[in-house]
Amino acid sequence: MNKPKPVCIIVGAGDYIGAAIARRFASGGYSVCLGRRNSEKNDALVKEIIEAGGQAYSYTLDAREEAQIEQRFAAIENEIGPIEVVISNAGGNVNFPILETTERVFYKVWKMACLSGFLTGREATKYMLPRKRGSIFFTGATASIRGGSGFAAFASAKFGLRALAQSMARELGPENIHVAHLIIDSGVDTAFVRERFLDRGINPDELSADTLMNPKSVADTYWMLHNQSRDAWTHEMDIRPFAEKF
Repeated sequence: MNKPKPVCIIVGAGDYIGAAIARRFASGGYSVCLGRRNSEKNDALVKEIIEAGGQAYSYTLDAREEAQIEQRFAAIENEIGPIEVVISNAGGNVNFPILETTERVFYKVWKMACLSGFLTGREATKYMLPRKRGSIFFTGATASIRGGSGFAAFASAKFGLRALAQSMARELGPENIHVAHLIIDSGVDTAFVRERFLDRGINPDELSADTLMNPKSVADTYWMLHNQSRDAWTHEMDIRPFAEKF
């Protein structure tokens, strides 16, 4: 029997960053497993990867639900192959003035952008620790290190995710499990970001080249992090376009 390919799980596998990560790891020889709340949205991507000679699977998954994370990871480990890379890429970016930030909004954003990372990271550890190998990566944002006006809920959640990544890196690094937190200090070229530019009266098609970050660049960074030599592991990296102010 052929040895199964190692598995890369992307939790929060949307149409842009998640899709780019899937393409990069599939082309590198991994079986990619894509989890999002509506798996049918990844059907075209799965078909594209398979037609290119890769292996890809899509699952309906709510990253805020512990039982769903546990059941899905167990099924992937048993049916697809050994879990070697897990990337927590769930979103939750919303802007509300503080007086309009209800308890429901704050809690919902925290569950999406922080709790989901905890559940994903803990479940990944369950399978990687006995083998003493693997990579667990978390997608952060500018809000991970700097709370902006109107982003009390989102920044609180992203600060928490960063702290989670730090704690896990210190605990799991000596066990040969690479934990890294990627701060994307930029607008990424997605439909959501383009709509925000249009709301501000700016045509995104008229921006200078490389003003927005290409999702492929994020995927390439994750691939690089996973392939680092363990004598020089990066725990936290910030990436931004050349012209971005910081």
